[in-house]
Amino acid sequence: MDPNTFPTKGNLILAKSSLTLARQGYELMDKKRNILIKELMGLIEEAKGIQSEIDTTFTAAYKALQKANIELGINYVQDIAAAVPVDDTVRIKTRSIMGTEIPLVQHEERPLNLTYAYYSTKESLDEARYHFEKVKELTVKLSMVENSAYRLANSIKRTQKRANALKNITIPRYEALTRNITNALEEKDREEFTRLKVIKRNKTSA
Repeated sequence: MDPNTFPTKGNLILAKSSLTLARQGYELMDKKRNILIKELMGLIEEAKGIQSEIDTTFTAAYKALQKANIELGINYVQDIAAAVPVDDTVRIKTRSIMGTEIPLVQHEERPLNLTYAYYSTKESLDEARYHFEKVKELTVKLSMVENSAYRLANSIKRTQKRANALKNITIPRYEALTRNITNALEEKDREEFTRLKVIKRNKTSA
């Protein structure tokens, strides 16, 4: 038997204290969940906007690329593409939202350094590269937003589970324990009061 279930005033104080802490914990979990849901909804809307912009930019980029392939030849365009330097300006840090670490991607925008000559190419190639650079920037941003949304969703699920455990298991258990100990102590007090009345009556009649 759990010693905390014994009907003593000390255990009643402990049960009430645990019940108060459980209720406070549930309130905190509920507030945390609501804040995370609000953040998640904002990220979902942001991701939709970025994805829509990416789709539009991709369409323009491929259209320009097809034109460049026709005007310059696919092999020539591939040779030029291979000469484009690797982008090493992406930096990933983290920030915390209610204890949930989410990525903070920083991308340094640099001016387009041409790796080919103007006289040997067409405007369509410049246009294609401009659009694909834009796609790259948007993709970096979208990856950060989607990863953040994924982590927040997992955090919301864990928070919801803890809140449910407090609401449906812990709080009812301590409420029942407090009620049972209180009833037992009251019954004990009534028995003691009755016993004292009997003793007093016996003394009076003696």
